[in-house]
Parts: sequence; structure tokens; C-alpha cells
Amino acid sequence: MRGLEDAGEPRAAAVLPDADALPEVLLDLAVPHEDINPLVALRGRLWADPEARWLLDRCVDAVVRDMGKVGGGRAPVLPEAWGELGRCFFVFVYVAALEHVRAYHRGRGIPDDVSRRTLADLGRHLAVHRRARGSRGLLVPDWLGLHFRGELFQLGRLQFQRAVLGGRMGGAVAAAGHPAGPGDPCLNVHITDFRGALTPEACDRSLSLAREFFARHFPEERFETAVCHSWLLDPQLRTYLPDDSNIVRFQRRFRQADRYGEGPSDGDPIAFVFGDRDLPVAGLPRRTRVERAVGDHLRAGGHWYVGHGWFPL
Repeated sequence: MRGLEDAGEPRAAAVLPDADALPEVLLDLAVPHEDINPLVALRGRLWADPEARWLLDRCVDAVVRDMGKVGGGRAPVLPEAWGELGRCFFVFVYVAALEHVRAYHRGRGIPDDVSRRTLADLGRHLAVHRRARGSRGLLVPDWLGLHFRGELFQLGRLQFQRAVLGGRMGGAVAAAGHPAGPGDPCLNVHITDFRGALTPEACDRSLSLAREFFARHFPEERFETAVCHSWLLDPQLRTYLPDDSNIVRFQRRFRQADRYGEGPSDGDPIAFVFGDRDLPVAGLPRRTRVERAVGDHLRAGGHWYVGHGWFPL
């Protein structure tokens, strides 16, 4: 199985809720109701397949082995012949890891509501996949590993990932006179969809929650810097959006770092605004200001880039 070449023997076999208990577990993770019965059926198919069980044991072990450690591995590439089981396989990995991450959260004194809202991102990602592909699955299975390894937390409107400053961003931060540099802890800010408008008030509340949360629950890690790497920080957006738009006001929170010569990333705004990064540019809708900005810029021959920003915490 490509992606598990260095995997050793798991310390214990993975445990899944039985078919009767699984629906309540999935509902607690905000899995859409329409996906419950098919996932219960897939559980039976997985449990009867020796190869899938072998892989489940090792993937769950990879998630829980270094619980709380920053930086994890990559998900393996699953056989195309697995079809829907392959697209949904990591739902079962994270369900099997659920009690481990909950125990880690309890050990850190993390409130139940923060734990619940963080892990419920599993259901949101199933909705993201359906919007993009029209089917059940997870577009980027690795991403949810951050949640289930204790690296990322949903605090109000925004998500905050425990991370370290890389060489280029850390260099830019240090050059600005901020007392941090490459290798120092930072909080990576992520903006999710399906969570309402990105208002300044919602962002202020999230940042206030984050300052208190990490100081209380991770006191050994001193987070003095927030960073963000997103197409939402592309300065070109200011050409199309008014100064009082939520996106422009979000950009103003950050000190822009260099793009470091990175190439275009046109697929990112298409994916996040329209749901599917493979949509033809010519037919992108123009219903909102952001839709018009993204599509018109591309149709005019322009490109979008991932912006990189930071600010002191």
C-alpha cells in the first residue's frame, strides 16, 4: 500500500463502534444524515475485508501514536478499485481514533464544547466533498489528521493550528523586529466555509478565545505569532472588493510577507468560492462580489496567488 512503506506493526488493533452504535457516533461528528446509513453499510464491508482491516490498524496507529505532537505523516494512497470505501475510508480511521483524541483533550483540560466543535469538522468535510464531487467522501483525508492528533482547534469562527515558523516566514517575522524566528511556535489561522460571514467581530472573538485557550491548555508552548497562508491574503483582491468588505478587513490584520516566487494558485479560490477547483473558468457564476472578482480576474487573463501574512499575538 503506497504511503505505508515504513509503517511498523500497530500497538493494538483498531476498534470501531458496532453497526448499532455507529450512527450516534457519526451524528456527534456532524456527519450529514443522508450519509449515516451508507456509512454503516460501508463499515460492514470494511470489517469483512482483511486488507482494509490491516490498513485501518496501521492508519489509526499513525494518528494516535504521537498524539499532540506537531507535524504528522501523509495518508496512504488507496486503490481506486475500493471506490466509495476508499473515498470514505478515513472516516472510519478518525472514528476509531475518536476516544484517543477525546482522552487527550480531557488530559489537557480542553472544554467539551471546544472538543466537540473541533471534531465535528469531519461532517463539514463530507459536505465539502459532496459540494465538489456530488458524492460521499473526503477530498483531503490528511487534513482531518490535524484535528484528531490534537494539533488544530475550532475556536469560534476560525481554526487555529499549533505549528512552527518555517524558514521563509520565520525570516520575514524576525526581519520585522518581532521576537520570533524560524522554528519558534506559531498559530496557523484557517478560515472554514459553511460557518457564516468572516466579520471583524467574529474574528476578534476567535482571536480572543485563542489567546486564552492556548495559554491555558498549552502553557509550555509560547505562541507569540499568528500566521496565515491563503488566497484570501492575495493583495489583488483589494482591486475588486471595497475597503469595508470582510475579506479586505481580514487582510488588514496581517503584515504581508513575500510570495517567495511561488507560482499561481488559481484553483484555490475556485475551490473555496465555487466548490470545485476543476470548474471551467468561462462559466463561473457572477452572483456575488467575490464570485465576480475571482472569475472576472481569471477571464481577463490574471492569476491568483496564495498570500502569506503574520501578526503578533
